[in-house]
Amino acid sequence: MKFTDGFWLIREGVHLSYATEVRDVRPQSKRFTAHAAVKKVTRRGDTLNAPLLTVECFSPAEGVIGVRVTHHAGKRRPGPDFALAGAADGAGEVRQDGTVTELTSGPLTLRLDREGPWGLTFHDADGRELTRADAKGTAFATTGDGAHHMLSRLALGVGEQIYGLGERFTPFVKNGQVVDMWQADGGTSSEQAYKNIPFYLSSRGYGVFVNHPGAVSFEVGSESVGQVQFSVEDQTLEYYVVAGPTPKDVLTRYTALTGRPALPPAWSFGLWLTTSFTTSYDEQTVTSFVDGMAERGIPLSVFHFDCFWMREYQWCDFQWDPDVFPDPDGMLARLKAKGLRVSAWINPYIAQKSPLFDEAAALGHLVRRPDGDIWQWDLWQAGMGLVDFTSPAARDWYAGKLKPLLDQGVDCFKTDFGERVPTDVVWHDGSDPERMHNYYTHLFNRTVFELLEKERGQGEAVLFARSATAGGQQYPVHWGGDCWSSFEAMAESLRGGLSLSLSGFGFWSHDIGGFEGTPDPAVFKRWLAFGLLSSHSRLHGSSSYRVPWEFGEEAVDVARGFTLLKHRLMPYLYGVAAEAHRTGVPMMRPMILEFPHDPACRPLDRQYMLGPDVLVAPVFTEEGEVEVYLPAGTWTHLLSGERVTGPAWRTERHGYDSLPLYVREGAVLPLASDDQRPDGDWLDAPTLLVHPGADVDYAAEVTVPDLLGAPAASFRVRRDGDALRVTASGTDRPFTVRVAGGASAEGAGEVTVPLT
Repeated sequence: MKFTDGFWLIREGVHLSYATEVRDVRPQSKRFTAHAAVKKVTRRGDTLNAPLLTVECFSPAEGVIGVRVTHHAGKRRPGPDFALAGAADGAGEVRQDGTVTELTSGPLTLRLDREGPWGLTFHDADGRELTRADAKGTAFATTGDGAHHMLSRLALGVGEQIYGLGERFTPFVKNGQVVDMWQADGGTSSEQAYKNIPFYLSSRGYGVFVNHPGAVSFEVGSESVGQVQFSVEDQTLEYYVVAGPTPKDVLTRYTALTGRPALPPAWSFGLWLTTSFTTSYDEQTVTSFVDGMAERGIPLSVFHFDCFWMREYQWCDFQWDPDVFPDPDGMLARLKAKGLRVSAWINPYIAQKSPLFDEAAALGHLVRRPDGDIWQWDLWQAGMGLVDFTSPAARDWYAGKLKPLLDQGVDCFKTDFGERVPTDVVWHDGSDPERMHNYYTHLFNRTVFELLEKERGQGEAVLFARSATAGGQQYPVHWGGDCWSSFEAMAESLRGGLSLSLSGFGFWSHDIGGFEGTPDPAVFKRWLAFGLLSSHSRLHGSSSYRVPWEFGEEAVDVARGFTLLKHRLMPYLYGVAAEAHRTGVPMMRPMILEFPHDPACRPLDRQYMLGPDVLVAPVFTEEGEVEVYLPAGTWTHLLSGERVTGPAWRTERHGYDSLPLYVREGAVLPLASDDQRPDGDWLDAPTLLVHPGADVDYAAEVTVPDLLGAPAASFRVRRDGDALRVTASGTDRPFTVRVAGGASAEGAGEVTVPLT
C-alpha cells in the first residue's frame, strides 16, 4: 500500500507518524526495548499529545533477529498466528557501548544509536551492512477511512535484487512490484497468487519474514525505489531479518523457524495421470488409460480421480458417484493390483445438496456470519458452506469423513482450493477474519496431512495442494494451479515455482500440458520434458484428456523416455529430496541459489538446478530453440555427452526428446538400474556416473538413500593418477562406475576405472 505522493508529499487523507528519535533504551541480557518519539523533543511540553512507538528487538533463533513495533499495545490479539516451530526466545546477546546498543545472534547484528536520527542497521559477521531502517523506516499511518497501518522500510543496496513472496507469476525479480499477501483463485497469469508467503530473500544474502498471516502489503522499490516497504492494518508490525551469508543459509534458517517440509514417499515421484476435470471418466475409461500407458511402455505410479468422482452438486460428500462407479471397492482393488497408488480430489467446501451439509450445520462445523447464519454462496458449488477448521471437533469430523476412503484404498488427496475464504464471518476459536483469510488453507492442509500420517505412517503422507501460506511447506506437495495450455503459461508456471522455492518450499509440481484449453502437440511434448524433470510430475487437464497418445506417437515416445530417465535418476533425486527435508533447501533451485556470486544467474527464471548438480533448461518453442546459461566450469550434457566450458551463454536447438540437461563438473550421479518404477531397489546394480573434471586431487562422495531418505550406502570417489578409485561403504553388492565420456568398470567393494 502506498502512503506517499511521490518523494515530497503525503497522499490525501493519510497522516504519517515516523519514529524520529530514541527516547530511551531498556536493555536486558538477550533483548532490548527502545521507545521512539515521532517528533523531535526539544522541551518537556513536546512529550504531550504525541504518540510514542515501542520497538522490541529480540532473537527467536540463531542468526535471526526480530523487530516488533507497536503503537497501541492494548489491541486485542485474537489470532491466528504463525506457529514458529524453531523459535526459542533468548538466542541473542545484547551489548552496549556508549550511545550504541547492539543485539547479536550468530552472524547477524542489529545496531541502534541513541544519538542522531532514528535508525536500525543490520550487519553480517564481517561488519558489512545488509540493510537498514532509516529515519522514515519505522512508522504508522492513519487514513481518512479510520484505518490504522503499521509500516516499515528496509533499504535496498545498489544492484540488490529481491525474490520470493510466494508463488508469484509476475517477474521473478520483485524489484518495482507491489505485492499483496491475499489468497486468491486467480490462475497463473496475474498478480494474484494461491500461495502468499510474507518472506523475501535478497541477493545480498539475507531474508525478511513479516510475522503476520493477514494482508501484508509489500512495496518492493515501488513506492520508494531504494526501499522495500511492508505494511499491515494493525497496531503492531513484527518482522524478522534472517542471516545468510548464502541464500541456502537463509532458507535453512527460515525453514528451521517456520517448519521443514516432510519427505514425500518415493512412489510419489513417479508419473501421475488424472481423469482431467470435466471430462467423462467411468471405470472403463480409467482402465483404458491405465492399460494404454502400460501397453506403450510408460510406467505409471499414481492415478488421480478429479472432482466428478463425487456426484454433481454434492461436493464434498466423499461418496463415489454410483452411476459412474457402481463398484468403487472393486475398481480400487483392480487399480492397486496393477501396482498403482490412488489419489482423490477434495476441497474444504460442503455444498448444500450434500447430506453432510445438514450434518455439519447441526454439529456447528460450518463457518457462520456474525448474525448466526451459516455463511453460504453459489460461487463454485451451489449453496456451499465452509468447514470451520479452527474447531478441533470440525477437524476431527472432516478427517473422519476421509478415513473410509483410505480404508477403501485411496492413498492420498488433492487438497484443492482454500483461497475463497470470507471475512464477514465469525470463527469458532474467535480468530480475526482478516488474519484467517490466508491462514485457513494451512489448517485445511494440516488436517488432511496429519490424517494421512496417522493412517499410512510417517513418510507415506503426500498431498497435491494448491494454496498455502508461511509454514505450509511442511505439508507437501504443492502444484502451480490453473494455467493455460501454451508456452507462455509453461514459462509463467516455472517462474511461479522458482519464486515459491525461494519462499521455503522444497517440493513443487504443475499440470503437464497446461490445465485450461488443449495444448498443441508441440506444447505438450515440450512440457513433458519439463514436467518429468520437476520434483513431482502430473498429467492433468480441464476439459480434455492428457494421455500422451492424444498428441501423437512422438508424444508417447517423449513421455516414455523422460519417465524412464526420471526413474533412473531417483537415487540422486531422492537424496536431494531428503536434503530438502533436512535443510529446507528446495529440490528445484533457481540458479542464484547454487551460484549466488555469479551476477548472470540472478535474473534467470527459465532454467534451474535440479538439486546441486543437474541443470535443466526447458524448451519454450516449437522449433526447439532455447537459450541457456552455463556458469563457470565444465558441464556435460546428460543425454548427448557433449561437454561445454562455462561461463557461457548458448543458443541450442533440441528435438522433442531432448533439452539442455547438463551435469556439473565434479558431480557423481547415482543411477538406478530399474527404470520401471520410482521406488525400486536403488542398490541393485547401480551405476555411478562420474564427472571428475581435470583436478588431479579430485575427490567426491555420494550417498544413496533408502526409501525413507536415510543413508543406505555411500561411495567414496578419488582420483589416483590416471584412474578413479571408488570405494563402497554400507553395501557389498556390485555396482558400475562410468566416467562421463570415458571408460566404465564394474565390481563390488572397490572399483577402479581408467580416466582415458
